[in-house]
Amino acid sequence: MKSYRFIFLILFVGLSIMLYAQPAERMVQVIVSPERADWLYKEGEKVNFKVMVLRCNVPVQNVEIRYEVSEDMMKAHKTGTQLLKAGTADINVGTMKKPGFLRCRVFAKYQNREYEGLATVGFSPEKLQPVTEMPDDFLDFWKTNKEAAAKWDLEPTMTLVSERCTDKVNVYHISFQNNDYASRMYGMLCIPKAPGKYPAILKVPGAGIRSYRGETERAAKGAIILEIGIHGIPVNMPGSVYNDLSMGALKSYHSFNLDNRDKYYYKRVYMGCVKAIDFIYTLPEFNGNLATFGGSQGGALSIIVAGLDSRVKGLVSYYPALCDMAGYAYGRAGGWPHMFKTEINRTPDKLKTAGYYDVVNFARQVKVPGFYTFGYNDMVCPPTTTYSAYNVINAPKELFVAETTGHYAYAEQTNAAWRWVMNFLKNCK
Repeated sequence: MKSYRFIFLILFVGLSIMLYAQPAERMVQVIVSPERADWLYKEGEKVNFKVMVLRCNVPVQNVEIRYEVSEDMMKAHKTGTQLLKAGTADINVGTMKKPGFLRCRVFAKYQNREYEGLATVGFSPEKLQPVTEMPDDFLDFWKTNKEAAAKWDLEPTMTLVSERCTDKVNVYHISFQNNDYASRMYGMLCIPKAPGKYPAILKVPGAGIRSYRGETERAAKGAIILEIGIHGIPVNMPGSVYNDLSMGALKSYHSFNLDNRDKYYYKRVYMGCVKAIDFIYTLPEFNGNLATFGGSQGGALSIIVAGLDSRVKGLVSYYPALCDMAGYAYGRAGGWPHMFKTEINRTPDKLKTAGYYDVVNFARQVKVPGFYTFGYNDMVCPPTTTYSAYNVINAPKELFVAETTGHYAYAEQTNAAWRWVMNFLKNCK
């Protein structure tokens, strides 16, 4: 039975590689898999990983591997080397005596090039709780900020982007006033052409600076979709503009003013997402049913906005960032952007500010149904952190775990997420 299970995992990983266009150098695959199909163990149970090195799906003979075993995002506590005479090996990595994740990274050298594979198993992840505490005035802080932002008129603009329109959907480049003078938010808005009222999806972005084109195909299925940028710049400019900003004025934006809760960069971002809902409510085609949708930074924002604004009726979150960011200060993984992995950043002011912006404190406020999905091999938004946020959500929730994924999603995850949100909005009362 174990051998059949292992063969299935090999085929599954191979198919995933084809679907997601992994780099060409992955002609050699290092496959690491646990004995259990669900990748889950209880505290104290020992774990054995099966390793296989394949070239064009054929086991590589007499290849040496080295391996590193660590708790999620922590320094390796066990290392070693093995010679794979027939392309396979077993590695006993021990256990964990507390809830969390244990990762085995394996490196194989073939023809002077090193290849990597990894697997991460969970130990009672449903028991994980965040180390981030909620500030005593957390709710008052955000209530005050929302009230202040509400005083600013939207002053919305909508410009038809004719070259992006389809026979079923109109596309607009839009903007609206945020929470400060001369601070605007921009986005791409898709509205079905057929007369009627439609639900809306606020699609919030992953990290970075980029342009957006609009979700025309999905909007054609019967939804208003507003895809926003968060940086206060138009989202229809040439790519070189965003590249220059990424390397210049907006480089490391996630750390701007982290030592001051009132000036931290994400304050205008969070308020801008709330103002985006205000904008959606001005649309005559909107029927009052709204969900948030996003991955990584967007997965964080999807939860955050749902926790901030009662007008959100449902949410989809892929591998959310900004979860339990202070984890590193407590000897465990912290969420992207990993600001506290470096001890020099763990100042009292920065740690205090992070508490007002951490996803886990907004997750505690979520009262609406949600669809969540992430994987165990994610080292950008580590599973220790995403589970820490997910576990404190006291609302109807559905979790799609794709154990082998890193910081990406399989087509099955994406299809399930969009199917969930469209069905939810269709049946929302």
